[in-house]
Amino acid sequence: MTSGFIYSLLLTGPNAGQSLTLAQVEQWQPSDGLLWMHLRYREPQAQAWVHKAGLSKVEVDTLLAQDTRPRVLNTARGMLLALRGVNLNPGSDPEDMVSVRLYAEEHRIISTCERQLQSIHSLAEQIKHGKGPVDSAAFIMQLCELLTHRKVEFISKLEDEIDELEEQVVTRANKNLRNDIAELRRQTVVTRRYLAPQREAFFRMLNDHNDLFDEADEVRIREINEILIRVIEDLDTIRDRAGVTHEELQSQQAEQLNQRLYFLSLISAVFLPLGFLTGLLGVNIGGIPGAETDWAFSAFCIGLAVIIAMQMLIFYRLKWL
Repeated sequence: MTSGFIYSLLLTGPNAGQSLTLAQVEQWQPSDGLLWMHLRYREPQAQAWVHKAGLSKVEVDTLLAQDTRPRVLNTARGMLLALRGVNLNPGSDPEDMVSVRLYAEEHRIISTCERQLQSIHSLAEQIKHGKGPVDSAAFIMQLCELLTHRKVEFISKLEDEIDELEEQVVTRANKNLRNDIAELRRQTVVTRRYLAPQREAFFRMLNDHNDLFDEADEVRIREINEILIRVIEDLDTIRDRAGVTHEELQSQQAEQLNQRLYFLSLISAVFLPLGFLTGLLGVNIGGIPGAETDWAFSAFCIGLAVIIAMQMLIFYRLKWL
């Protein structure tokens, strides 16, 4: 297969699990079994194939669109979906969602994406080993489950991160807490922005009857939708916890700053009279008391010590110390 064709697999029939060449795909008939084509929508050859696949304009535009919003649309012969999955590719941010577009009818499934999606790869491996879905509805259900479970795993990692950050705020074990909390809050905001429309898409799939789905499939998609709702609720909780943790960190930092300023204020209060006296007696004019007395300097130092002691006593009784 060319670079624009990632998978071309038969899900059912005598050759279930077999990968087809492009020539074999051109000769495919519904009687050969359920066909799944997974393409890179940016590749010219893949685009040309989609245009020749006998689809409507809406279906073609959705499969080849560069920017999509999660949605579900019932068509004359099947169902059209645009979904998003967690980006688990090496060196990528998980919250940078990977979009997948899918058209499913009774005997054929066509999906497109640009970046690799682990859920698609896992599904393809199951099909190759003879453990994949056996009809279009089961394919959609299994893909939705894989996408949702990947999100559950990602949210679990975020929960572990916020637990660790909350502990570090208490123990003050990390000097970069502000940046770490800000990054976590950014991840939750971005992820939720992409998951909310997908929840609406699942709800639409659940409420708009399609001939591909039977009653068992509707029960299954209802359970998937419930899991996604819990994921979004967990995201909201993590976001709120991150906000509270950030406020606690700011409170601690403000308290530390106030303690330091308070200490500096006490030091200034202690040395204010001492500075006044030393400045007064340091003027270079005649008539300074004790200028001709040998023990005058010692007496002056003792006097300063007495003043400091009196100040400390006053501060203690006022509970400033």
